[in-house]
Amino acid sequence: MTHTSLASWLSYIESQHPSEIELGLERGNTVLARLNLSRPKHKVITVAGTNGKGSTCAMLTQYLCAQGYSVGTYTSPHFLHFNERIALNDSPCDDDMLCRAFDAIETAREGIALTYFEFSTLAALWIFDQSKLDYWVLEVGLGGRLDSVNMVDTDVAVVTSIALDHMDWLGDNLDVIAREKTGIARKDKLLISGVVNPPSTIASTAQEIGAILRQKSEDFHFSRNGGVWSWLGEDVQYDNLPVPALPLQNAATVVAVLVYMGFTPTQADLSTLFASAQLTGRFQQVASSPDVYIDVAHNPEAAVELSLRLSELPTKPIAVCGMLKDKDIDAVMDHLSGSFSRWFCCDLPGPRGAKASELIKSISQQSHKSSLEEYSFQSVREAFAAALAQARVEHCPVIVFGSFVTVSEYLALSQLKE
Repeated sequence: MTHTSLASWLSYIESQHPSEIELGLERGNTVLARLNLSRPKHKVITVAGTNGKGSTCAMLTQYLCAQGYSVGTYTSPHFLHFNERIALNDSPCDDDMLCRAFDAIETAREGIALTYFEFSTLAALWIFDQSKLDYWVLEVGLGGRLDSVNMVDTDVAVVTSIALDHMDWLGDNLDVIAREKTGIARKDKLLISGVVNPPSTIASTAQEIGAILRQKSEDFHFSRNGGVWSWLGEDVQYDNLPVPALPLQNAATVVAVLVYMGFTPTQADLSTLFASAQLTGRFQQVASSPDVYIDVAHNPEAAVELSLRLSELPTKPIAVCGMLKDKDIDAVMDHLSGSFSRWFCCDLPGPRGAKASELIKSISQQSHKSSLEEYSFQSVREAFAAALAQARVEHCPVIVFGSFVTVSEYLALSQLKE
């Protein structure tokens, strides 16, 4: 079946599997074998982790592109356009290339029911094969071992962080989750762990696989001193690097990936990278007068990172918050309850969307306030409009956060205004 537009293809692939998520490699591997794809000229880098995957992929991509390499990057989810998921040299693929990829997958699958993510992953790999690239940077969607990205044998596996999230799929303790995420590693290939306080199963799984493990706080270290930071490995040291807009612990992991891959980044190259590295929705300033930031923080670990960022602002900001109800709302609010002067909570759409009243109840419990009902809204649009008006009076920033959905709705709203 051939479709004439990307929108038509996306509607079609959403209908091809009864489940949104069904972990496992058998279906995808069968189709991948039929496609007979090549590998990049140099290496495949696969990135897993609870938080920090997108930031790590972005910084690796931006470094490699700056060095003159051709790079294909696969990430998820997208904010406004599906094209964001599959990038060539840090620019989203065009509709025509995506339609041709979907057509190739549709022909090869011969009736095999693929999930939306499996279809997308195979399309990315087909596009990268067609483009004859130097490097592929692949972000795991969920977990690692059974995620469709793991159909490809990686040359360099990266685990950014381990925390409790997606427990229905990955397990309810850190040891089990770490084992799932570390399952992207391969025998005799690098495994770079940026995990702080790593579960022992990272090392034990690496040993079982036969991967070459390099761990933060054991094989490499980093420290911050004001507006600069340092990185120290076995025989390499970098000092006075600029603190990036993206999380510092992910920047430290990126340096480790580059060093242990055999690159010899110069001080100037790293300084340029960290002074300019950016990624949509990661404490990103998108407006001024008043300042508006967007952040996809939606779990406790990300909330801790956001709270650190907020503590560096000159004035306490106003929150526009919408979350999904399958996230640990209480823990997120616990970390952030004292970070804002006011909360403007909103309902998110769909069966997974939490109601503003649920968020307010949690905030009240964490901050011991009696009621915040006056700050409850039915949409991101309404909550943001009210927060913006209040921020103009108080001369303080607005932070839009809590979910990819929340940030996407803000971006769609701001795009309509342009």
